[in-house]
Amino acid sequence: MTADSATSDLFGPEPAPPGRVRAFLRLVMIEHSVFALPFAYTAALTAMQRWDGTVHWTRLLLITVAMVGLRTFAMACNRIIDREIDARNPRTAGRELVTGAVSVRTAWTGALIALAVFLGAAALLGPLCLALAPFAVVPMVVYPYGKRFTDYPHAILGLAQAIGPVGAWIGVTGEWSWDAVILGLAIGIWIGGFDLIYACQDVAADRAHGVRSVPARFGIAGALYGARVCHVVTTVLLVWYALATDAGAFFWVGLVIVAVAFGYEHTIVRPGDLSRLNRAFFTVNGFIGIALFACALLDLMVRGLGL
Repeated sequence: MTADSATSDLFGPEPAPPGRVRAFLRLVMIEHSVFALPFAYTAALTAMQRWDGTVHWTRLLLITVAMVGLRTFAMACNRIIDREIDARNPRTAGRELVTGAVSVRTAWTGALIALAVFLGAAALLGPLCLALAPFAVVPMVVYPYGKRFTDYPHAILGLAQAIGPVGAWIGVTGEWSWDAVILGLAIGIWIGGFDLIYACQDVAADRAHGVRSVPARFGIAGALYGARVCHVVTTVLLVWYALATDAGAFFWVGLVIVAVAFGYEHTIVRPGDLSRLNRAFFTVNGFIGIALFACALLDLMVRGLGL
């Protein structure tokens, strides 16, 4: 056996170089950064408004790089760790690591580059950000293993996502903020809730192959009920955050929009009808993040934030 063939057996077929980066970006679904970035921006800009009333664009850029880097690392690890599970599920059998469009070597290379980018951005944001960086990385790696040992892997995902606003605030001020923790919890519970909805489409495959989740354990109706509870709690936490940060009228308008969007989301997905699940997951949740950020930005500008 040659060295090349041994490497091929270990890592799988290597895709053609010209499409490698594009295939990797499809693998990590880079466009889904829209779910987490608006809340990191909300935390960062609120901290800037309190700090000196000025947008610090370099710090905002570093926060963006850190968020995208960490999310890319997390998604790549998720796909690598879950590739055998994905191969057994008809819905995910076309993913790039299953089909060979991306090799495991390329996925690991991309993941490690993304991790280095995240750590570099964290270092530039300050010593506390760098010191806390491992606490952001660990849940990202633990999450894909969660479905192997707990019925509640969605909670691990929520914890991982809750770190974003906290890290963004620290990246601006260099100090811990309980206000940012409130926002982080809201986002973590929100994302954990819509992950419950998303997991409903895999109930049959998960049960057949021993993959653990709330829908697999408690059924679709139970998971959707849990998602509703999560989104009620999210709304309460966002109200708490608004009160804690003395938010103005525009932010409160944003909360009304979020509440209406949550209500709509839970009317279009029902235990007996998952046909509009992708609309709920992608369209509605993407809208929620962008709408709330737009309202938060307007509110901060009215309250004196200078661009």
